[in-house]
Amino acid sequence: MMARKLSPLPKKRKKTTGRLTLVTKRVDSEMFEAIAELGNDGILVFDQHHRIEYANRMASEITGYSNEQLLKMTILDLLDKPHQSFIEDLFIHPEWYGEKTCTEAYVITAEGELKEAEICIALARSSHEMMKGYAYLKDITERKRFERELKASEEKLRRLFERVRHGLFISSKEGRFLECNQALLDMLGYDDKKDFLRIDITREVYANPKDRETFMERIQREGFVQDMEVDFKKKSGEKITVLLTGYPIKNDSGDIVGYEGINLDITERKRIEDELREANEFFRNLIESSVDGIIAADMTGNIMIFNKGAEVLTGFTAEEVIGKIHITQIYPPGVAKEVMKRLRSPDYGGVGKLLPTQFNVVNKWGEEIPIQLSASLIYDQKGQEMATVGIFTDLRPRVAMEKKLQETHLQLVNSEKMASLGKLAAGIAHEINNPLGGILIYASLMMEDLPEDDPKRADLARIVQEAGRCKEIVKSLLEFARQTEPKKEPTDINRAIQDGLFFLVNQALFHNIRIVKELDPSLPLVHGNASQLKQVFMNIIVNAAEAMHGNGTLTIKTSFSSDENKVTIEFTDTGEGIPEENLSRIFDPFFTTKDVGKGTGLGLATSFGIIEEHGGRINVKSKVGEGATFSIELPVHLETSRG
Repeated sequence: MMARKLSPLPKKRKKTTGRLTLVTKRVDSEMFEAIAELGNDGILVFDQHHRIEYANRMASEITGYSNEQLLKMTILDLLDKPHQSFIEDLFIHPEWYGEKTCTEAYVITAEGELKEAEICIALARSSHEMMKGYAYLKDITERKRFERELKASEEKLRRLFERVRHGLFISSKEGRFLECNQALLDMLGYDDKKDFLRIDITREVYANPKDRETFMERIQREGFVQDMEVDFKKKSGEKITVLLTGYPIKNDSGDIVGYEGINLDITERKRIEDELREANEFFRNLIESSVDGIIAADMTGNIMIFNKGAEVLTGFTAEEVIGKIHITQIYPPGVAKEVMKRLRSPDYGGVGKLLPTQFNVVNKWGEEIPIQLSASLIYDQKGQEMATVGIFTDLRPRVAMEKKLQETHLQLVNSEKMASLGKLAAGIAHEINNPLGGILIYASLMMEDLPEDDPKRADLARIVQEAGRCKEIVKSLLEFARQTEPKKEPTDINRAIQDGLFFLVNQALFHNIRIVKELDPSLPLVHGNASQLKQVFMNIIVNAAEAMHGNGTLTIKTSFSSDENKVTIEFTDTGEGIPEENLSRIFDPFFTTKDVGKGTGLGLATSFGIIEEHGGRINVKSKVGEGATFSIELPVHLETSRG
């Protein structure tokens, strides 16, 4: 049989502390042999020349030599060369006498094989001062094989431990890593494993230290933690999201002393999930926020999507429709079938599409509503029809707009009449101005020629007065026709308001209206045209009276802001208020809420233009049922101050 080639085993020496007590008495050889034969270790006795003098049964079993063969050999013959010196050295070190020294060695068997064994040697002197060596042999072949297999298994586990691309760990209960793989180091951004094993897990790994407490509590309560989502901190401070799975490590008493487990980095997955969720949320919000109705149904007609726009259009809620109402129920009879026919036809936008087409739908109360429908078929990956989706645009605002356009056309016709009237007024005013000037001149000359007590002077004075009045009327006509540029000068706002009220308060519309005046007596002058500003104030006051239907309270307030150097005039009524949708249009030309023929829609537009020409601003605040407040801001005249 060929001998196995094994590498020399490393020398290991173990020294006992106690000295062997040499038995000086002669022991009966038969009793010694009987005791030696009972043991499980091989026993060899040899002299100072290494010749074997005694060998027991186990020594023969271990070495494969018979007893007779062993007694003809030296102990060195049984050992490989690296370990022969181990025996030789013992005899030259007297200080080792009486001590037992052990090592692992290769024993050369009778078949020439090297057998792994543990050999312990003790030296002693006989009564004749002769050196004796006692060798104890133990076959450790199986033990060494088991150790090698265990080591190989541990190496496999180590390689598996390192090759796993998720973070594996073993940690103490106190919060230190005892072991980890490279994946965990990479995950948390550490280069040096020694540094990593020194960090405080709670403080330097967990983004939220309370998560560590939760982890420990759950393991204590449930015996494990699986896929616990937590945020970790990398060495750089960057946060990552991981799924943490852990199990307890217990001592012999059953107490938890540590933890082992795995960390799965799901940061990228979370990012993708968040992006998908945001995209879905975006499209969901897009559908829900659409002013148009969006309705989707499967091919059996069951409604799957019913957005807010569809709710407003039909009066149904999504809860009342989804899974409860068939798609054909929102159309008049036969319309749903016609829609599907057109969707499958190439003549209305291509197969699977329907270009904007006007239909009617039926609302919750059975009323037909004109809509514009754009629709398409949804196909699966195999090209099979799986759903329909439609966008329903309410045409009622368009119909109302068309009606409004007709009304606006009438207003434009009236506006043309007004423009023609203005031109006519301008022509008449020019024609009247010349004879009026002559009347004033000649009447004044005649007055100068008459004595003070002449009764005709009073008649001439009356002629001059009435002619002057006519001239003012002509001036107003010219201003109406925009034939004269209004003159701007320092103007008293409080006085302009009072003058406007003087002409209005006695009219029937104002008999049941209480007017509250909160006019700042120290209000500075503004640079403007009193006549035009009076026109604006009167227009707003009349509108307020009409909004209160001749019964309510109108509060007029003036104030001055020295910081902004402007005067503010506010008109607050207790009328019916202005709908929110009209607030942005109230100053548009020809916009009016009055019946056709009762308003031109030019009053507030003209007022807006006048205030802008004065370098000011006009605004309105209102809620339906809570009245309205018109606010005018005008710049102060540069030469005035509040003293």
